[in-house]
Amino acid sequence: MEVWFMKKIYLLLLASMTAIVLAACGGGGEEEQTEEAGNGEGGSELGQETIEIPYVEWDSEIASTHVIQKVLETEGYDVEITPLDNAVMWQSVASGDTDAMVSAWVPLTHGDLYDEHESSLDDLGPNLEGAKIGLVVPEDFPVDSIADLSDEAGQQVTGIEPGAGVVQAAEDAVETYDNLEGWEVQTSSSGAMATELGQAIDNGEEIIVTGWTPHWKFQTYDLKYLEDPEGVFGEAETINTLAREGLEEDAPRAYEILDNFYWETGDMEEVMLEIEDGADPSEAAQNWIDENQDTIDEWLQASE
Repeated sequence: MEVWFMKKIYLLLLASMTAIVLAACGGGGEEEQTEEAGNGEGGSELGQETIEIPYVEWDSEIASTHVIQKVLETEGYDVEITPLDNAVMWQSVASGDTDAMVSAWVPLTHGDLYDEHESSLDDLGPNLEGAKIGLVVPEDFPVDSIADLSDEAGQQVTGIEPGAGVVQAAEDAVETYDNLEGWEVQTSSSGAMATELGQAIDNGEEIIVTGWTPHWKFQTYDLKYLEDPEGVFGEAETINTLAREGLEEDAPRAYEILDNFYWETGDMEEVMLEIEDGADPSEAAQNWIDENQDTIDEWLQASE
């Protein structure tokens, strides 16, 4: 009986020790998972692991979206970026189908879309200030003001995609300025517009395009904006970062970085110009990040 009793005690102790070891191993796994879903550099928790960012295929937004993609990836996110038409981009974030965008030109270019979706979006404010739209011509163009145009450039403005804010503003200008009666705005794409601009400059031909800043063309060519005394194209704009409702709770660290994201016109144009010169957008974005780590560190800084 004594032997049997001692054996029973031994088995109970062995079972207890095994349970303790298993619990310790399990606890370590939970801690590891917590760390994986945690944060980098002392910031907020990652939350959801995949972030979806739509963008409009303008040179400026290709640059900014690829840069923020790379930065979020360094923090552990899987970032999916998708080119969409303007209206679809706005709708996708407002409806929660995607998470955020860094491509909102306000108050004019995307003004109607902002008014339509504002109540369903979280506006994190400007990621770039001093943006501008207007009619752009070569520096040696014989006219300095929209009000002085007559029959230049075949009475045609070379635009980008139909429905773009700068195209709508150009169409409004044709209606507003009496001297533009008979003029037309020819729509195409941002790439086709840039190609036609370059060809016209190379051939010494007159051309008027719908333009905006930041854009690599201002680093490549000597250009100027035509004065706009009627104010059709508005004042300086900002490019804002917008997030879907609930992103701050679902992906705190991504929200924090998006909220910190801010750079200058020259920064964006560096990335744009490298892409225009043939670099892959991801490569150009990474090159800029590597050369501007101080700026990146500011974006990654945890909120107080």
